[in-house]
Amino acid sequence: MLSQLRRRSVAGSRSTVVHRHGPSLAPTVPTAPAPGRGVSLIMHAGTINVNDFKTGVTIEIDQQPYRVLEFLHVKPGKGAAFVRTKLRNLLSNSNQEKTFRGGETVGLADVQRREAQFTYVDGEEFVFMDQDTYEETRLARDDWAKFLKEGAICSLLFYSGKVISVEPPNFVELEVVDTPPGVKGNTASGGGSKKATLETGAVIDVPLFINNGEMIKIDARTETYLNRAKE
Repeated sequence: MLSQLRRRSVAGSRSTVVHRHGPSLAPTVPTAPAPGRGVSLIMHAGTINVNDFKTGVTIEIDQQPYRVLEFLHVKPGKGAAFVRTKLRNLLSNSNQEKTFRGGETVGLADVQRREAQFTYVDGEEFVFMDQDTYEETRLARDDWAKFLKEGAICSLLFYSGKVISVEPPNFVELEVVDTPPGVKGNTASGGGSKKATLETGAVIDVPLFINNGEMIKIDARTETYLNRAKE
């Protein structure tokens, strides 16, 4: 009887390693990573006053995690102050605008980040390698992929025990593969912009003087051109 209990105890303690996540795959519930060398935790327990919002803060609304993309404090001549925000749902990757009353408090989302390297694409799946355990994680392509280049170090976001999204590096350098010719006489100090397709497939606005084949630096958080990449 004692040996049977021991066998059951051992069997019950086994954990399952999950390698695939994403809406296009069979539903799985991966185990959240234990803290280690490659883990950076965001200690999001409790609440935050909306007057203290900062870009990048993750909050929880209706049991859904959101990242604050933009915020604006408004103090009208009449009436109460309020905070207008642009939020991104980290489960659906959709953006929405929401207005909060000034001084209102909201819950903070308990989101963990784990460092990983984007190694390659396999069909419609992006393959990442954990920088600590070297395990692979496969995610269905999503909006976060537009600025990811093979070899890039990024962060996998965990919420309630599973990967919900990928956070690319804040700044990336990518090659312009398709953009209309600039007007003769345009210089780095000139104005105006045009569309440019990058090597990852993303399309952004660039100055008129940027040409095909050039490497440019981009802020992946705002999806905006910063400058030509230094050689």
